[in-house]
Amino acid sequence: MLVFNEIKKDYQIWKFCFYGFFKNLKFFEPYLLIYLIGMGLDLFQIGILYAIREGITYLFEVPSGIIADHYGKKKELLICFVFYIISFVLFFIGSNVLVITVGMIFYGLGEAFRSGTHKAMILSYLEHKGWYEHKGYVYGRTRSYSLLGSSLSSFLSILLVLNIPALRWIFLACIIPYILDFLLILSYPNELDEKRETEKSLKTFIKLGFGELRDVKSNSNLIKILFSSSTYGGVFKTIKDYIQPILSNMILVAGIGTLMNLDANQSVKVYLGLIYGCFYIFSSLASKNVHRLTSTFSSNVVFDRSFDIMGVLLLLLSFAVYNRFMVIAVSIYFVLYLLMDARRPVFFDVCSDNMKKEQRATVLSVESQIRAVLMIIMAPFFGLIAETLSISFLFLLIGILLLFVNRLFKR
Repeated sequence: MLVFNEIKKDYQIWKFCFYGFFKNLKFFEPYLLIYLIGMGLDLFQIGILYAIREGITYLFEVPSGIIADHYGKKKELLICFVFYIISFVLFFIGSNVLVITVGMIFYGLGEAFRSGTHKAMILSYLEHKGWYEHKGYVYGRTRSYSLLGSSLSSFLSILLVLNIPALRWIFLACIIPYILDFLLILSYPNELDEKRETEKSLKTFIKLGFGELRDVKSNSNLIKILFSSSTYGGVFKTIKDYIQPILSNMILVAGIGTLMNLDANQSVKVYLGLIYGCFYIFSSLASKNVHRLTSTFSSNVVFDRSFDIMGVLLLLLSFAVYNRFMVIAVSIYFVLYLLMDARRPVFFDVCSDNMKKEQRATVLSVESQIRAVLMIIMAPFFGLIAETLSISFLFLLIGILLLFVNRLFKR
């Protein structure tokens, strides 16, 4: 289509794409869980750390959305990258759980100030250009660049972990792309800031914010969409890194040959980097092309069915992990990553059709807030089950619960 060619050539759309690309250069991602385990933490304690991070996100999620709507989205994004950089410094210097916990707090602040804000800026830009009906295509395209960033990050992380003195140095490397993203946000046109004129008293601020929240809560259809997306994303985000100890254990127990004359632990890191890199390459393609699927089936159908598919896949993953079928386990994780990254643009499309223009940043922040609350509960609970029983039993339990819960989200 002609309009798709115009979108592809648009200068600001390219900026949106590179924002996600730099943001996802998280070189630590394939190794975060094994890094924390290496510090002497068990899965339950790591779950507590994740819960703290999500708790901070929860506390600041809606206020950050309201701040973005009323005082400027561009300013808020600049602040979020400052928080991220502080967290990376703390992870680098952290030698005990206390410093890592403070790092998690700053990372949670970054997440709260970022989530929903950039998506709202994209929607505003598309509306200004007359491309609003193609929001699913545009978001899928920008997300595909984010996932390409994740893929490149995973491959580059292999070179980093093989050449740095210790794994903690990888957090320091993450500061560079985040500084680049900070500069990129500075270059965004000021009209995307969308600061709304309002009295700057705390009373007026609270009145405006809670008025918007009441409008969101009165829309039952939108609430179901938000809970479906939050539950799906929360479960995935909580268990996605479990592949690290699973693969580490399987590779070491199976005695798979080492690579390039590396020792067993270094070989595990290479395998993890390669696996994450491949996951994100294909996730990028899924995100970029999911609009083809929604042109055949409605976005609502794709949104609902993918939830059930995730539940079934987790049941199969439980069987694969229990029986140490490494190839099957990796393959299922591969499909889970594809589903998550293909479902996100579909949510963006479905959600946008059910909310008011002036509520965009607030609504998308509410979705992230609900996900944060669920993760506060799930992260320690899942970690406790995995630590005391087994990871395979955890996947079995989650799969059954998801198949049941999705019946409640039908619209």
